[in-house]
Amino acid sequence: MTITAAQVTEVAQAVQQRWSAVPKVGVILGSGLGGLADRIAEPTVIEYTELPHLPKSTAIGHAGRLVCGTLAGLPVIAMQGRFHMYEGHPPELVALPVRVMQTLGAELLVVSNAAGGLDPSYQVGDVMVIDDHLNLMFRNPLVGANDPQLGPRWPDMCQPYDQQLADRAQQVAREQGFLCHRGVYVGMLGPTYETRGEYRMVRRLGGDVVGMSTVPEVIVAVQLGMRVLGLSTVTNACSPDQLGETTGEQVVAAAASASDKLMAIVEGVLSSVVSEG
Repeated sequence: MTITAAQVTEVAQAVQQRWSAVPKVGVILGSGLGGLADRIAEPTVIEYTELPHLPKSTAIGHAGRLVCGTLAGLPVIAMQGRFHMYEGHPPELVALPVRVMQTLGAELLVVSNAAGGLDPSYQVGDVMVIDDHLNLMFRNPLVGANDPQLGPRWPDMCQPYDQQLADRAQQVAREQGFLCHRGVYVGMLGPTYETRGEYRMVRRLGGDVVGMSTVPEVIVAVQLGMRVLGLSTVTNACSPDQLGETTGEQVVAAAASASDKLMAIVEGVLSSVVSEG
């Protein structure tokens, strides 16, 4: 599947017909983290099925809609639920909403996810600021013919996550009195949770948390020149020698339990963006 500039424009125009503001920030809310959308003031809600070229979100805990409005004094467009490759979507379609956000005016992307904790010091309910990622999905949304209108052919990925935003996120956590880690997110295709051998492998490769999303969206955001803040909520402990069964419902519940921490970080970071002008 190839995403064209015309398709991006069509989706953006369909959003503008319902919400005419220019977003400063795009937000992607992962499993169990959709509650942040309730903090958006004067919301305009648009179901994905009401927009061209966007599929229906089928993952547990994903409402499947855009929520547009104001958060921490900034106009934002938030995905309350995302698309995943394990749902059968190609990576370029998974990342299409990021292109739409940037076309509408967003310069900053906040992307969140529920993830398994690989670092043995991480506890369920902890938050980790993503410092870097490993793409073990082995798929890339930029593969195929390159349209210069959609960005450069070879975007540099040496620093996909904005270090200033990451520093501010950890500062907010300290001010609020809760622990916030910083580490490497490992993107796996899914939809199965990892085997014990896979947990050992990704930990030895340098991963601190593991999940099934985020990487395609961040790659496209970097191609588009957006600043990126990535946040993972630890929803289960991935100790290969002390594993218990993991279910999607448990992951969603654990992510929701940590939503106040995530909200505090996002609102704190966006407030600092406002102060920067």
